[in-house]
Amino acid sequence: MAFSSVEGLLQAAGQVPLWRAVLEDDLRERGVDEARSWRQMAALWTAMKVPVAEYDPAARSRSGLTGGAGARLEGEGPGLCPPFLRQVIAAALKTGECNACMKRIVAAPTAGASGVLPAVLLPLQARDGLDDRRMVEALYVAAGFGQVIATRASISGAEGGCQAEVGSASGMAAAALVHVMGGTPSQMAHACAMALSNTLGLVCDPVAGLVEVPCVNRNVMGAVNALSCAEMALSGVESAIPCDEVIDAMRAVGDALPASLRETGSGGLAATPTGRRLAERL
Repeated sequence: MAFSSVEGLLQAAGQVPLWRAVLEDDLRERGVDEARSWRQMAALWTAMKVPVAEYDPAARSRSGLTGGAGARLEGEGPGLCPPFLRQVIAAALKTGECNACMKRIVAAPTAGASGVLPAVLLPLQARDGLDDRRMVEALYVAAGFGQVIATRASISGAEGGCQAEVGSASGMAAAALVHVMGGTPSQMAHACAMALSNTLGLVCDPVAGLVEVPCVNRNVMGAVNALSCAEMALSGVESAIPCDEVIDAMRAVGDALPASLRETGSGGLAATPTGRRLAERL
């Protein structure tokens, strides 16, 4: 990959749109033509729609810990969140539940964090009547930032905790949202940096070793975090720490996490009395 830094992404975006810089890098790296690259990314966008469009409220994971929550956010709410935000929450839950029920999802960047990107992009597309092309461009933006995060830090919960999974997805989604809303590459970087900063130290503590509790609900947190950081960046709020330095800090924090908080199912919520009882039962 040509980009090992967000700064490199921004420099490339001085010549072409950032999404195109990522696309062109993909062409060089994999030796494919533009039509094939675009077709493959468009297929991912199409696949992201399915868990929400074909959500089954009756489906339950084999453990029985997950299922049905997405349907509870449909329709009129109790008044705390506007309809758009409820749709974001519902989409995150539905995709996370789909993963737990062993259905098809898009790892973005991982299966455990698969609900974040579709949760922010699908409701936005529906609200604003955006075409699929704009959303596919956003996926290229997300991929560019995700590749830098994977290179400089990690997208693995076993390596860096949940900050590497839901945190990474949140940063990628924040940058993608800025693109969709017509923001600048610099604003994309600030949005990503703020989203990652807000999730530094997030541990990976799956109850019974399953990607269900608290993983599904954390996708909601990642999506809402992405929205707020994109909104701040679009309003001119900037991260005091450059995005690359935030990513480097994320790597250092992940390295410092004890093994019990890195997807081993032996710390955090997994180590609570109820978490242990559930593990024994399952």
